[in-house]
This record gives sequence, structure tokens and C-alpha cells, in this order.
Amino acid sequence: MKMQMRRLGVFVKQHARTVAHGVAQLLPRPKLDSDTSSRRDGPIERIVVFARLPNPTIDYYLAARLAAPGMPPSQIVDIRDPTLPAIEAEGTFVIVCRYASRRMVTWIDRNANRLAGVGFFTDDNIGAVITGSEARLGYRLFLYQRGLAPLRRLNRHIDVMWVPTPALAAALGGDTVRLMPPAPDRQTWASAAAAGHPCDRPQQGPVRIVYHATGVHRREHTFLAPVIAEVLQQRPNVVFEVTADTRAARAWEGIERVTVVRPTSWVDYLDRTLREPADIAVVPLLKSRANHVRAGTKRIDVVRLGAAGVFSQSAAYGDIDDSGEIRLPNRRKVWVQTLLRLVDEPELRGEVALASRRLVEAMTELAEEGIPDLLTPGGPTFAPPPAGKVEARVAGIGSLALTGGFAVDAG
Repeated sequence: MKMQMRRLGVFVKQHARTVAHGVAQLLPRPKLDSDTSSRRDGPIERIVVFARLPNPTIDYYLAARLAAPGMPPSQIVDIRDPTLPAIEAEGTFVIVCRYASRRMVTWIDRNANRLAGVGFFTDDNIGAVITGSEARLGYRLFLYQRGLAPLRRLNRHIDVMWVPTPALAAALGGDTVRLMPPAPDRQTWASAAAAGHPCDRPQQGPVRIVYHATGVHRREHTFLAPVIAEVLQQRPNVVFEVTADTRAARAWEGIERVTVVRPTSWVDYLDRTLREPADIAVVPLLKSRANHVRAGTKRIDVVRLGAAGVFSQSAAYGDIDDSGEIRLPNRRKVWVQTLLRLVDEPELRGEVALASRRLVEAMTELAEEGIPDLLTPGGPTFAPPPAGKVEARVAGIGSLALTGGFAVDAG
């Protein structure tokens, strides 16, 4: 009887995944405009990024690239701005970042013939998140309203589309999609904890392990809770902090020395993690269609904390290599053994933390390339910028002066 029930459970799960995949194929998805004859040949005089502000996507992918040498002046505009600031459309190249609003798409419709082009960037398979089992209903409705529904109008304007990973490119369009991997602004990770050698930090109090996740990682909480419970049981000198919404927090009930922090705004999270280091940061990632296409941006958070990162072997973080990072199969015993060793060996923690810092340094260096496919032969050309105006000009916002949005926008 138990075997039959188990087989039935497996069948139901497989059927649910098949149905979800079928529904995802019916949802709108970004794609290039097929009418290439309408595209302009003139130079790009400025770049305007439309985004739902603030969110880490801007800081991790676009802010530093916009400030690269040779890039034209740029402006970042919140799609929720009820007035949409006066923007000169002639010669403007528009980049839509993840989300759109009706007002924003209407502005593009009205000015299409004057624009130098329209690009679209996304770092998520939003359709997979909507049809998956992790996200709350309210978040799914938000994703559809802001991430997918506007594409029915926006797609007729898109000239180039960027995503961070080959897997996401394959999911959204293959060869027609360009890659733009993370290239974070140094300000987003160069904390005091990240600047020095981790072994030089005096150990004050217990060893601190953290897991910072959003509401779409409920399965990861379920996987991780018994791992941390065993580590805490075996090492009384360890404390654990986890970011979890009400539903995910249930996995941590009854475990001593666990602090549950509710999801907060991106700005508050960034500020807090710049000031509060950790010794170890865990980044589990289980198999799913949404996780398969993710980029390794949590590595940036780990470095900002000055922590030794423990990552799942995955497309996002890679397999075992010679980088010095710890990447593990999703087996609880292996995670427990690894965490216990890191707790006991401060020098190893330092080596592992430095390995991730080297990888994030390499990410930041990518920003010098600017926006891919805008500086390549045959791509759009830039009008010569005025002297002293080469750096990106971000209107009204900055990487460290944003408010709200982390719980919604971070992956």
C-alpha cells in the first residue's frame, strides 16, 4: 500500500510539472520585433533604462556597465513614476529591465519612430516562476501584470534582448538572445568585511552562519533546515540567521539559536549586509525550471558579507573546479560535514571567502565592456558624448540610495 501511494505521489508530481510546463508555453514571453525595416540607423545619443526601482538587477547588471568608458549619457527611470519625466526620444536607446508599465509602453509606442532602438533585459524565466510551486499567488499575479502582460505590446518594438545565462537564452529564444552576465558595481559588494583578509577579522562571539533567500525558495528552506539543526546540535558555538517569509519560516520552527529575519527592501538589505559580516553563508539551489536558468548573483551577497560561501553544484554556480569555492551536491550529510569543518577551521573559511571574492572581482571587470552588442561592429553607434559627460548619468537614483523592493525583485 505504501509503495502504491508513493508511486501515485510521483505520478501526480510528474503530471503537475508537465501541466505547468504546458501552461508556461502559453504565457507571453519576450521576443524580437520581426519588422527590422522600421529600425533606425542613426547614432545613439543617450540610453534610458526603464525599471521598477529599486531592485538588485540594476546594481548587479546595468549600473556599472552604463558607467563604462565610451558609453553615452544614461538615465534610469522608475516605471511607476506617474508623470514619466520629460525624456528626449530623438536618438534615445531604451532598455527595459525586467518589468514594464502601461504608461511606459505607451511612451514607447508614441515615440517609436524617433528612438534609436529598444532593448529588453531579464534575469529570470518569469513564466517558470509563475507556473512553479514556490511563489505566493500575489507574487505570481504581480509577475504576470508587470513582467509578462506588457510584452503583448512591447514585443513589436524590441530590437535586442539580453539575459545572463545560456540556459535562459535557450529557454527564451536561443540564438536571437544575447548574453549579459552579472557585472556588479563595486559599491554593492566592497564592504569592510570584503576588503580585508577574512582571517584577520577577530572572532567575536559565536560563528555566524546565514542563509538569505526570498519567497521563491521554499524547497531550499526545507532542504537546509535539518542540515542546520544538526550543525547547531553538534557545535554550540554556532548561531544561524535566515531570511524567510511566514510560509518558509515554518521550516525553522523549534530549532534553537536560529534567528528568522523577514524579507526587507533591497536598500535595507544592502545597507545591513554592508555593515554586518558573517562567517559562513549557505546558498542551496535545488533543481527546477526556474533555478536552472538563474545566474550566480548570490555569490555577490556572500562576498559583501565577507563570508565563506557554500553553494549547490548547479548551472548558476558551477561544478567542482580549481577556483577554491565550495560547491556541493544536494545531499544533507555532505552539507553537514562541510559546514562542521568550516566552523572548526577559520583559515579554511578565509581561503574559501577569498575564492568567491576573486570571482566577483572578475564579474566587476566585465562592466568595462559596457552594454554588449551596443559597442560591437555592426551594432548601434554612439554619437560623440560632450567632453566630461562620458560617465553614465543616473537620474534621481543611485546604487546606495534606493528604497523598497528586495522581497519582490531579488531572485
